[in-house]
Amino acid sequence: MSKVQAYIGLGSNLGESVAILRSALAQLATHSAVNALNVSRLYRSLPIGPQDQPDYYNAVAGFESSLPAPELLTLLLEIER
Repeated sequence: MSKVQAYIGLGSNLGESVAILRSALAQLATHSAVNALNVSRLYRSLPIGPQDQPDYYNAVAGFESSLPAPELLTLLLEIER
């Protein structure tokens, strides 16, 4: 199966956000259908809307995948859980 380039946005503002994002990226990196993972640095930003919540940590990841879009979405949702 051919590979496609995929880009995803990551974000968290609950719990240990940095650890959560690093764990998600580690899970993605070890999947057999994911190659050439590149990740931006983490960005910290203020929440939009109600300000009585923690700051967000965000990043973007780009990678090659041999998974069809529905299966890639399923993988990403499993990692998110």
